[in-house]
Amino acid sequence: MPSSAFPDGGPPLTEDEAEDLLRCICFKTGPPGAVGVELEWFVHDLRSPYLPVPRDRLDTAFAALRALRLESSLTVEPGGQLELSSPPAPSLARCVATVAADLSAVRSELARLGLALTGSGTDPWLPSRDRLLREPRYDAMETYLDRFGRAGRTMMRDSASVQVCVDSGYEEPGPLGYRHRWRLAHLLGPVLVASFANSPVLHGRATGLRSTRQSLWTGIDPLRGAAPPPGREPRGAWARHALDTPVMCVRADEGPWAVPEGLTFREWLRSGSPRPPTRADLDYHLTTLFPPVRPRGSHLELRMLDAQPGDDGWVVPLAVTAALFDDSRAAEAAYRLLLPLAETAGPLPPPRDAHWRAAIRDGPTAPALHRAAVGCFALALESLARSGAPAAVYDAVAAFRERYVLRRRCPADEHPTGAGSATGAGSAPGARPGAGPAVGPGTAVGPGTAPGAAAPSPGPAPARGSAPARGPAPARGPAPRSGGTAPVPGPVPAPVSDSGPAPESGKDPRP
Repeated sequence: MPSSAFPDGGPPLTEDEAEDLLRCICFKTGPPGAVGVELEWFVHDLRSPYLPVPRDRLDTAFAALRALRLESSLTVEPGGQLELSSPPAPSLARCVATVAADLSAVRSELARLGLALTGSGTDPWLPSRDRLLREPRYDAMETYLDRFGRAGRTMMRDSASVQVCVDSGYEEPGPLGYRHRWRLAHLLGPVLVASFANSPVLHGRATGLRSTRQSLWTGIDPLRGAAPPPGREPRGAWARHALDTPVMCVRADEGPWAVPEGLTFREWLRSGSPRPPTRADLDYHLTTLFPPVRPRGSHLELRMLDAQPGDDGWVVPLAVTAALFDDSRAAEAAYRLLLPLAETAGPLPPPRDAHWRAAIRDGPTAPALHRAAVGCFALALESLARSGAPAAVYDAVAAFRERYVLRRRCPADEHPTGAGSATGAGSAPGARPGAGPAVGPGTAVGPGTAPGAAAPSPGPAPARGSAPARGPAPARGPAPRSGGTAPVPGPVPAPVSDSGPAPESGKDPRP
């Protein structure tokens, strides 16, 4: 199969050329400041969310949505999840306003068709979803991922996330430098997973996990969902990781794509079989790597967050992440706060280390993660006050802190299925999914209420412009499941409906 079989094939690539390209293109540095967000949603019937939406009805809805004039790009995921990806915004306020306006238009059009968006890390209503996209890319992806169990195909069809994008940062050292931001993203990751966990069910059954969605990503295969080993220079570590991860598929201009077994991209470069790889193949290979933090040239993509409940629950993780990355004072303080987590994380890279596993299983009841979350939210609120963030955004973060963080709770504890906690405020089947106040001028952003659930009174929010209290309130949620200060280092239980392997607690599988 010659490389000329592809219009975009280009000349064959050598191993040295590939490594040089990876070092150059994956961490493009410059002044940080832009922010973006990608939101995935399940689409359900407005009045009967527990009933599957027929394919032709979804096709009609997606065609209507593509006709809307949106600033965000709109795409459809393999299981019929809807994704909105914002353009890079020069400020948090602009990002929130753009996405909120686009979501309002999307929701209005879906409501006209009797449909609604649901924010949850896994589908809260349906036992399973069919794969709607029948394309060579997704056929090959499913074939490859099935070799490691059912976590991969379940991730494709039955999961949804919030992904926050922040600039890579400066070339120089310091809190806004790309090395610091790369490390901070991985240290902050389990705290974000725990704080915003919102997927305690899979295929209609409770899993015993706070973030079943993240457990699926952790279980897709030993390398593809993992970060490079921590503590190494980012460019070199990422280049080695990309080249030593197996190729998911070899693209073809006609017919099904080949799915080689155990062929790393480095080995493909050396062997030139089944055809010599090109720059376009390397670019495509990078899109098939799914670590919790993915370098995308000029920005980092934080991929570890469950989709959030309510019309505007997504605003809080976006605001907290942006505040901790783009304010140098907050970034440095957060880094110092989180660095001790590395000492008790264990030998495996994210998302398989002890803190990530505790976040998936226990959420904010893990003591080390709870303490870190309390500190990070305090820093984020101080940063939002300094930067003049919109009052609605500041208030949403403050309300989330009071309602969840200080109480060792997360949205999974108020999941609409009632699976997250015995004290959760679940809603009866048939309640409108995703109901909540829309973000708009002069409208307060809610803390991400569960569909159909009444929000408990969180108490007064910290006064805007003053430092929030840093001490945790008495726990009102489930008691911590581990008694020590570090997370329990055992494996994450496999999801109930997933027969794939649980994340390993043994040695790093890298060569």
